[in-house]
Amino acid sequence: MSDFNTIKSETATRMEKTIESLRADFGSLRAGRAHVSLLDGIMVEAYGSMTPLSQVGTISVPDARTLSVSVWDRGLAKAVEKAIVESDLGLNPASDGQLIRIPIPPLSEERRKELIKVAGKYTEANKVAIRNIRRDALDSVKKLKKDNAISEDDEKRYENEVQKMTDDAVKKIDEMLAQKEKDIMQV
Repeated sequence: MSDFNTIKSETATRMEKTIESLRADFGSLRAGRAHVSLLDGIMVEAYGSMTPLSQVGTISVPDARTLSVSVWDRGLAKAVEKAIVESDLGLNPASDGQLIRIPIPPLSEERRKELIKVAGKYTEANKVAIRNIRRDALDSVKKLKKDNAISEDDEKRYENEVQKMTDDAVKKIDEMLAQKEKDIMQV
């Protein structure tokens, strides 16, 4: 790394990617409402290999409590249905030829609490990632100081900037968790 601006922009980019990753993780947690991203992680046995569900059919949300999958190849309808049942989402699809309807059952209080714990684990893993990014940035700043590229005052100032970026990212993650908990607990 040549200068602090490079360190700073790379750190900001990595922190933003971590936050985006958390957003994706949260998208896969169902909060009682139907959402297309609910089925993102489902893989279907199709044409001899595991294929993402989105590549074998069109997923839509006809209403707040229902998902539907319109399978492009009628022969894959059973495989799609099986993949949805075997996922850990607790969904029971109903097949109607090439159209598979998936009613989203309301969440029990116990299941809501489990989802909040899962959201907490995702959050903690992403906070650890943010702290690792901070450590890498601080190591780079120390290296600049060691190579006499910056003064001690600059080193302190840069360390403070990196810490502020870290604090902002952690705050954003905490806000996302609070919002997700609110969504999950909403009946």
